[in-house]
Amino acid sequence: MSTIVIAFTTLDGIVTDPDGADGTPTGGWAFRHGPGTADGDKFRLGSTLDDGVLLLGRKTWHSFAQLWPGRDDPFSQRMNAVPKLVASRSLPDTSAWENSRLVDGDLIDAVKRERRDVIVAGSLSIGRALMAADLVEEYRLLVFPTILGTGEHLFPVDGPTTHLACASSEQIGAAVLTRYTRAPLARPLAG
Repeated sequence: MSTIVIAFTTLDGIVTDPDGADGTPTGGWAFRHGPGTADGDKFRLGSTLDDGVLLLGRKTWHSFAQLWPGRDDPFSQRMNAVPKLVASRSLPDTSAWENSRLVDGDLIDAVKRERRDVIVAGSLSIGRALMAADLVEEYRLLVFPTILGTGEHLFPVDGPTTHLACASSEQIGAAVLTRYTRAPLARPLAG
């Protein structure tokens, strides 16, 4: 099992309101670059999406549950078919989007128990909770050529120093998909 955090981010690391749904003054920045940059399997999840589980917070789940069930293209079919775990204490029902269920018990314990790959989409508070528990093995970031200067950063400003290895990068439309994994432990030089 591996935990993968995926996110749209600006060049200055802001993840706030990429689609404009939150109505922030700078929202909608990801879609200003055209639909080809942000639609489909831009995070290159492939079989991970087929065999894994999406982990979403209430707000992201609600937004996705309004978007994906009405679509029928191949990627949307995969999004609708994937099992979805929803971390929420206030959502009474997950029937609006097939294959969704509430996380049973503690979030961190639930992720540790999961046998499938866990994909965290959006859901900043969940991503940060998993980062704090040292449970994230990979980050897939679609970095847009936009600098906002204000908003929430994926990585907290006061967070711990973390060393990652760049697994790959590729241009996708106006953005760049970067994949970072845990850095291998440094070995002392032989003397």
